[in-house]
Amino acid sequence: MARGRLRIYLGAAPGVGKTYAMLAEAQRRLVRGTDVVVGFVEHHNRRLTAEMTEGLDTVPRQELTHRGAVFSEMDLDAILQRRPAVVLVDELAHTNVPGCRNAKRWEDVEELLAAGIDVVSTVNIQHLESLGDVVEGITGVRQRETVPDEVVRRADQIELVDMSPQALRRRLAHGNVYAPEKIDAALANYFRPGNLTALRELALLWTADRVDEYLQRYRAEQGIERTWQARERIVVGLTGGPEGGTLIRRAARIADRASGGELLAVHIARSDGLTGAGSPQALIEQRALLESLGGSFHTVLGEDPAAALLDFARGVNATQIVLGSSRRRAWQYIYGPGVSATVTRDSGDIDVHIVTHEHAAKGRGRIPIRKITDLGRARTVAGWLIGVAGPPLLALALTQLHGLGVSTDMLLFLSVTVCAALVGGLLPAVASALVGSSALNYYFTPPIHTFTISAPQNILAVGIFTAVGISVASVVDLAARRTQQAARSQAEAQTLSALAGTVLRGVPSGDGLLTALLDQVRETFQQDSAALLERPDGHAPWRSAAVSGPQPPERPEDGDVDVPVGENLALVLHGRVLPAADRRLLGAFAAQAAVLLERRRLAGEAAAARREAEGNRIRTALLAAVSHDLRTPLAAIKAAVSSLRSEDVEWDEADEAELLEGIENGADRLDHLINNLLDMSRLQTGTVTPLIQETDLDEVVPFALGGVPPESVKLDVPETLPMIHADAGLLERSLANLVENAVKYSPDGVKVLVKADALHPLGAPGRVELRIVDRGPGVPEEAKERIFAPFQRYGDAPRGAGVGLGLAVARGFVEAMGGTVAAEDTPGGGLTMVVTLPAVDLPDPNHPENRPQQPPNRKAEPV
Repeated sequence: MARGRLRIYLGAAPGVGKTYAMLAEAQRRLVRGTDVVVGFVEHHNRRLTAEMTEGLDTVPRQELTHRGAVFSEMDLDAILQRRPAVVLVDELAHTNVPGCRNAKRWEDVEELLAAGIDVVSTVNIQHLESLGDVVEGITGVRQRETVPDEVVRRADQIELVDMSPQALRRRLAHGNVYAPEKIDAALANYFRPGNLTALRELALLWTADRVDEYLQRYRAEQGIERTWQARERIVVGLTGGPEGGTLIRRAARIADRASGGELLAVHIARSDGLTGAGSPQALIEQRALLESLGGSFHTVLGEDPAAALLDFARGVNATQIVLGSSRRRAWQYIYGPGVSATVTRDSGDIDVHIVTHEHAAKGRGRIPIRKITDLGRARTVAGWLIGVAGPPLLALALTQLHGLGVSTDMLLFLSVTVCAALVGGLLPAVASALVGSSALNYYFTPPIHTFTISAPQNILAVGIFTAVGISVASVVDLAARRTQQAARSQAEAQTLSALAGTVLRGVPSGDGLLTALLDQVRETFQQDSAALLERPDGHAPWRSAAVSGPQPPERPEDGDVDVPVGENLALVLHGRVLPAADRRLLGAFAAQAAVLLERRRLAGEAAAARREAEGNRIRTALLAAVSHDLRTPLAAIKAAVSSLRSEDVEWDEADEAELLEGIENGADRLDHLINNLLDMSRLQTGTVTPLIQETDLDEVVPFALGGVPPESVKLDVPETLPMIHADAGLLERSLANLVENAVKYSPDGVKVLVKADALHPLGAPGRVELRIVDRGPGVPEEAKERIFAPFQRYGDAPRGAGVGLGLAVARGFVEAMGGTVAAEDTPGGGLTMVVTLPAVDLPDPNHPENRPQQPPNRKAEPV
């Protein structure tokens, strides 16, 4: 049975029209006579979307009971029994109610596809599993309902349903997405223009990458090597030379002129480690420059740089190649045309840019040396066989031919020696030269069968033969050893380059960077474990600053290798003993580890200094507050008490009541100021320990309004809100400060609205929002964060208005309970404080039938 085909409508956000587009496609197929049914479509009471379902056959949903509530889900078995040609399944990332056969709706879709039924579905970009962290960073909301990227990638068709942020916000404002009571909160939170723009770009880029994958797959399946210039890709060839920065900047300008152009750089390294004139430090700097310009760096192996560069360019479907003018001097072209000329000749339909630079034709006058393969055990054995057995076998063969003449015989024996040198190196070749000269003398130099040479010219010939054989062997052996040394040096250089890049980038930071370095040491030197040990002085015991691997050594003597860094720091490895050459490289790792450890200490000291400076600032501000804001109510209290105690004046009851009221008001102000100062002190010292428990917001909010006149606040806290995780006392103090601040700045006769809502604009469960809305003068965008700093009073607030701690204390307490406090503009003027708190887990609130009905707003009752 053939597998069904999956078509997905992908959107950047709710409301862009995915479900409508899916239903429009179903209507088109229905007109063509296709058997189309609705498996599950959620129109969210949108009239136009609901009208699109008319005329479509719908498979009834199944009813499931969970925790006393009834839910409706897609009936998978009924659809499989009905076996339509096409089925519509909305909301691919939906989580099914417990009791369904599959936990996720995309798993239901997989069963439908396996049964040969075509499926048309919808999903938003924020529900892709790999983008969860990215979307959370943009919107501040973590999506709990996700679908694996691979499920969406395997779709036969992905159609992006796009809409500009402005158009989507207009659609939302017209009531085409959410109910009227949700519009203001949605526009002020998730549906901000910046959020929508970022999500739209994310959806466009993800879709573009999928299109590129399809294109690459098609070209591979069809065997197409010719470049398709569907998208400009510029490849820069880097050698590690000083011209690299010039080439990268030139290529970046070319990519900028091509809308959507992609910049890549490639460095060709030979498999034996020889990289020509490349400088590891220059490559590190060029890589950093490339990444800062939005490009990507690649390293590939290849003996022929030109061929490897072209293979890479064709593999990534590059349209242009940028190379620098050759640094060869004129006489060096006798060895070949060079990489630039070869790439230009063989590039085919890929454009090649040759960029001039100040280092052109100024390279070192070196003769290119051909690569000689490293000698291994098999070649050494073969060389000895050729060197020792070859001359006697050749002598036996020539004896049967009665010789070919001394000169010819000598050349044949020399050929065996050269062969032994090329295969086995120095010692087999020397042995071949000695054995060959002896055989040549004994069998073919008169008088034969003796080691005596009668003719002087024959003595000279045998001597030359022996010298030439040994010289050839020496040259081959020297080349092999130089190759090994160069390969090892390059391997060390690349390792150090990677090490330096890791340290310079500083990712991961803190202790994670030290651990990553030790992991790299273990991998590079094939060790079981590694530890960086330190001690405060020469007599103190060692302690671990960072470790990697199981059972790391605790003392230098416990390891197989230890590299001291000064007297009180050592890098210790356990696993195997390293040769001296490796220990030199290990010394570089140890030095870098010491630098990272010192950096960690400095970072800690800097953080402590910042905390101390902040504490000093707080103390200075506190002294300023005490000098005025606390002295003022205290002076008023003292004056009233002195007046009451005065024996020179007779006070009537009204005057006494007024003086007593002044004392009470001053005491209240002192109590409020002192409580805020103490709360700020607790937050600064980190001694706030909230007692988190399930709390009913409906019970906490009324008590928080006790400090303001009841007629100044309008309360809207539904009784059906879920419980929240919070400390009731801290929450009450936080809300009291926020409400008092709102009442203070709200115009006379205009009530402050305190409104709670359990539903996020995206329907994400687990959060409760409380909004304190005033109609005061508001706060500019650049000051919205500054007003939460301690001892900050916005605008022309009088000194008697407080010390500026109310909002700082409120945010500190809420964040200590795992919530957030943010300031937003009130539509129509004013400021809205949004308090977000974690809610107790409930059944999936995304499902329409699981959403509680909102009761009528309740008036604030006197406290």
